[in-house]
Amino acid sequence: MAGDISFDVVSDFDRQELMNALDQARREIGTRYDFKGATAEIELGKDEIVVRSDSELRAKSIQDLIESKAIRRSLSLKIFDWGTVEPASGSTVRQRAGLRRGLPEDVAKKIGKMIRDDFPKVKSQIQGDAVRVSGKSRDELQKVIARLREESEGLPVALQFENYR
Repeated sequence: MAGDISFDVVSDFDRQELMNALDQARREIGTRYDFKGATAEIELGKDEIVVRSDSELRAKSIQDLIESKAIRRSLSLKIFDWGTVEPASGSTVRQRAGLRRGLPEDVAKKIGKMIRDDFPKVKSQIQGDAVRVSGKSRDELQKVIARLREESEGLPVALQFENYR
């Protein structure tokens, strides 16, 4: 195996960039006229974002604002799993957004099958919530990365490529 080159296919995001995007959204909410005197809160938990506001329309505009700030900070919108707007206490509404991290097993299997079918000289191996891809040629691995980037539009998660060595 000496001489094999490998990389990992993962689905992750930079938590600090997400925190920065949420801080920018909070600042903009504080200065916007349509939110003046309204309830508008954004909370970041361990694996979810909770948005509280006093109307469903404001909750939707906060969601749009968070997404636009995330795009500016180079975060994929596929990391957000927006739930429905539900009533909360005190005539407010709440909306939860789960944060997707890691490759689900079905997506990892689909990636592994695609690599096996299209690139016979390259090996893929599922390791937890990542897929390790290894081979002898850097050119083959570059072709695999290019192919996965093309296919990533149809997947429910954003793909990143790490530990290329």
